[in-house]
Amino acid sequence: MSTRVAMISLGCPKNQVEAERMLAMLADAGCELVGDTAEAQVAVINTCGFIDSAKQEAIDHILEMAALKEEGLRGIVVTGCLAERYREQIREQIPEVDVVLGGGSVDDIVEAVESAARGEGFERYADIEKVELGGDRLLTTPFYTAYLKLGDGCDNFCTYCAIPLIRGRLRSRPIEELLQEARALAEGGVRELVLVAQDTTRYGEDLYGENRLVELLQELERVEGIAWIRILYAYPDRVSDRLLDCMAASKKVLPYIDLPLQHCDDRILTAMNRRGDRKEIEDVLRRVREKLPNACVRTTFICGFPGESEEQFESLCDFVKEQRFDRMGCFAYSAEEGTPAAEFPDQIPEEEKQRRVDLLMLCQNLISTEINQTWVGRRLTVLVEEYEEEADRFVGRSYRDAPEVDGRVYFESEAECEIGSFVEVMVTAADDYDLYGTVCIE
Repeated sequence: MSTRVAMISLGCPKNQVEAERMLAMLADAGCELVGDTAEAQVAVINTCGFIDSAKQEAIDHILEMAALKEEGLRGIVVTGCLAERYREQIREQIPEVDVVLGGGSVDDIVEAVESAARGEGFERYADIEKVELGGDRLLTTPFYTAYLKLGDGCDNFCTYCAIPLIRGRLRSRPIEELLQEARALAEGGVRELVLVAQDTTRYGEDLYGENRLVELLQELERVEGIAWIRILYAYPDRVSDRLLDCMAASKKVLPYIDLPLQHCDDRILTAMNRRGDRKEIEDVLRRVREKLPNACVRTTFICGFPGESEEQFESLCDFVKEQRFDRMGCFAYSAEEGTPAAEFPDQIPEEEKQRRVDLLMLCQNLISTEINQTWVGRRLTVLVEEYEEEADRFVGRSYRDAPEVDGRVYFESEAECEIGSFVEVMVTAADDYDLYGTVCIE
């Protein structure tokens, strides 16, 4: 009888793509994939280890699975960033875990599951910079949307970030390989490609000796069946006029750009080892909005970085009010072991960091509401995602909404709307994150 396996994947879309590769390998090996851990014989937990809250979430899931061993679960496999980062500590501190696979050993997932099902344990940590980045995937996203992972690793070495320690140096996938995967996804019904990497705007520099993101976008635009191409994780100093001109000329690359800025104060940016200063950040935002008049700009900031004064925080709040970002996320600084910033003086208390996060998000919520209100009375193309029977309405996303992280569009329609199709919606109402409307009748 085939082994019943449940996968729990945590963290970012890049991790999700890795989980989809492992699921495909397990399915090809004859394992039965189940959605309920209570039905599983082996649980695979694909972890995130980026910041404290993500690590705690991963540990909580592992402990939940450990408790299920008393109810019949045979084995537990831990993979992903937490496994790569903490290695032997996981089995030492949680002996219920059978197998730990580092990021370079995910191709051994079938052996890991078979071993865990027998109650036999091992650990494996191959070189993460040599792991295969492509391969078959079993999508865990809705059939019409898929992430396309351009590469892995990062060479930016921000002082607060452990990603280079966990994922290694930048490694881009060849354009031909990405196009082959995009065509296969399109043939399977995918209409929206979401490009992800640790830094999408650095794509190709390691492989070709120069940036090739524009060339990749131009090739992806030719893939039949793909209607939307969305770019996440763009580094601000690499958002060139050439890239913006490509986006502006494209019928498929959405005027949506995700620019994690992290801060606006020059001294904090220098301490973070972020390239560029406030003036350069303001310049890239100006160019984005000039070349893409309907651009949806998303960003993230870190509050409570070591040494951040109240004056510097207030400057960040003023910056957010001035720039009026369409979308914004905010994180309390997390001191990650092994990173330079963890050893910086003037670490800020947790309560104060959280206070600053809450205040900055309050500023953004007011801005988001005001921006959303400007869409009332306007039309938007919406990708239909689901039908809510109780509310008798459909739900979807516009070009302004990346999967999972942004708002949604709720709309009514007299006619049936096919899931995965595109419809025109007249916006009639808005709140801080979501829009509401009705399907346009031509």
